[in-house]
Amino acid sequence: MSFPKSLVKAPFTHRGFHDLNAGRPENSPTAFSAAIDRGYGIELDVQLSADGQAMVFHDYALDRLTAETGPIQQRTAAELAQITLKGGTDTIRTLPEILTLIGGRVPLLVEVKDQDGAMGNNIGPLEKMTAQALQGYDGDVAVMSFNPNSVALMAQLAPNLPRGIVTSAYRYADWPLSKATCDRLREIPDYDRSAACYISHEVDDLSRPRVADLRKAGAMVCCWTVRSAEIEATARQYADNITFEGYDALPAA
Repeated sequence: MSFPKSLVKAPFTHRGFHDLNAGRPENSPTAFSAAIDRGYGIELDVQLSADGQAMVFHDYALDRLTAETGPIQQRTAAELAQITLKGGTDTIRTLPEILTLIGGRVPLLVEVKDQDGAMGNNIGPLEKMTAQALQGYDGDVAVMSFNPNSVALMAQLAPNLPRGIVTSAYRYADWPLSKATCDRLREIPDYDRSAACYISHEVDDLSRPRVADLRKAGAMVCCWTVRSAEIEATARQYADNITFEGYDALPAA
């Protein structure tokens, strides 16, 4: 499977076009609406609720983004719908609700957060709910995950969806993983096994030879997270598209 050209036309807003000063929390309906209004693509994250629903939320815990505490997996979807995101009036929504909001108007990247904790094989429920939500979605969409096993499972659950691995420099200080796991994942060894057609790589590590090799072999290369026009200009020397926040990105050439 090749990466659809339609998903390279517009840069992707990182968790929506969020800005707390403007009342737009990350991964909120307000941030997604702002991205749509500007014609940007949307990147969002999904986590699992206590009752097995795919929730649009980045963190494993509620603490940073809400006034509540504890793991998101300990709250049901109905309970999460009552929790307001800091800096705005939005609450935590399910993936189907957000898909209805977006309605295929702009391209979409859905990141399935690693539920294993060590990029292992203890996965399944979130991938199944994500695939179920995206079944029949009328819009340009791709899925991705840092966990290559999750990407491989998505290939089985939703073979028609483009899928990619979110990749990184895997610096030891940045990851709660073993050094051996970091060393392995850094070289992106699972690209073919996971039936991926793209990667989204850490922006300050884009010059890595493995990234260039994959791109030369036909992989689409996106990157995360661009935070200025200057960084964007450098990133576009190595990447086909960007995920950005904190400024107004230019449309892809």
